[in-house]
Amino acid sequence: MAFKITRSDLIRGQNLIDGKWVDAADGARFPVTNPADGKTLIDVANSAASDARAATDAAAKALKDWRDRLPRERAEILRRWYALIVANAEDLAKIVSMEQGKPMTESRAEVAYGASYVALFADKAARVFSDLISQRERDKCMSMIKEPLGVVAAITPWNYPLAMIARKIAPALAAGCTIVAKPAEDTPLTALALATLAQEAGMPDGVLNMLSASREHGIAAVAEWLTDDRVRKISFSGATAGGKHLKRESAGSLEKLSLELGGNAHFIVFDDADLDAAVTGLMALKFHGSQTCICPNRIYVQSEKYDQFANLLSKRVGALRVAPPSDPDAQIGPMINDRAIDKIARHVDDAVRHGATVLTGGKHLTELGPNYYAPTVLTNVSDAMLLCREETFGPIAPLFRFNNEAEAMRLANDTPFELAAAYFYTQDTDRVDRVSRQLNAEVLGINWSVPTNKAPPFGDIKESGHSREGSKYGLDDYMSTKYLCHGGVDY
Repeated sequence: MAFKITRSDLIRGQNLIDGKWVDAADGARFPVTNPADGKTLIDVANSAASDARAATDAAAKALKDWRDRLPRERAEILRRWYALIVANAEDLAKIVSMEQGKPMTESRAEVAYGASYVALFADKAARVFSDLISQRERDKCMSMIKEPLGVVAAITPWNYPLAMIARKIAPALAAGCTIVAKPAEDTPLTALALATLAQEAGMPDGVLNMLSASREHGIAAVAEWLTDDRVRKISFSGATAGGKHLKRESAGSLEKLSLELGGNAHFIVFDDADLDAAVTGLMALKFHGSQTCICPNRIYVQSEKYDQFANLLSKRVGALRVAPPSDPDAQIGPMINDRAIDKIARHVDDAVRHGATVLTGGKHLTELGPNYYAPTVLTNVSDAMLLCREETFGPIAPLFRFNNEAEAMRLANDTPFELAAAYFYTQDTDRVDRVSRQLNAEVLGINWSVPTNKAPPFGDIKESGHSREGSKYGLDDYMSTKYLCHGGVDY
């Protein structure tokens, strides 16, 4: 069954710059492929530095009008954009599945998740308050006001092509900033469709500019933003190496930088845990959206329950249906590209060479297409293996054994990459408090596997970056605080 898009105009192959859909300045294009079969979906504009500069010109020109609008006026446009996202949710989900490969159940959930950020910040746009400082001297009035930073560059990855860009764009627009954005080369179509709906919602020309670019051209486009003093903030989600490069290169202009980088999340099952709940939680995390940065890469199970947990998990994993995302019963779709498949295979092969046992899976499913890998459970895993030190980004569940709580804490925290999330299962309320305080993570799932939501802040520590997105704090990253001291006041 092939996907049929109701609104064919949502499939775009051009950039949105200053309210116009245009080709790259030099006419260059590159193919966006369907990971399910490797076939080209469409050729899109391959933007370079000149296109990034044109987008910045448009955003800078549009900034004064947008920041001077009443907050409720910006909110009204965001609300109309949200309504259009919801009205076109099925088409958007199909576009996500076509270019990213996730099953439609996951794509529908992502559209709803991404839309929730637009709704949240439409509401927050009109709720930015100034502060009056209590009087310190008789003839002075002191206050603080919040102002938009200016032009913002948003750079997003391929694994959540709608939610990630909505989570960056919505608060920036609500704050009064204008945007230049570049989605990942593998998944630009979803972002371009979102930009189409934003235009339809009445977004003024130049306020939101969207560029597609291949990996090589994209580096040149981002380099342009790094050296342009008009770009006052860059928000990047992607690989740690890319984030470190941005941090080094942005030093010259001292742009504000938000980074959400690679992770190595852990999932801990203590011997008093409800094993059925823990297995169900792990399935939801690891095998529904397996190419995500909050997936547990290291699964620690206490020795007393290790074998029982492994058996329960392998039965559930072995029963998963691997199929193209157009199959309504698909539970695991293709990986994003051949590089992802190569890394998964390398990690599994390395683990087996070093003594790991494959309980289920462990093979490239070439009969389905080029980018399918069987959901896999590995036991007898050690910290000497690659998959302990690198983020796998695939449907691989490696089970590590631990003996006591102290050992679990040492193993779990022994990584420079933490990202936001960690998970643990226990029925001991005292342990909940102890472990919560000791784990190096900013978001904890305690006897629960999906803690992400629009309401709490999402962010990172260590070499996984530094940012806080979503929640009531989400606007702060896109605003500056100005202190006003008014002298000669006669009370």
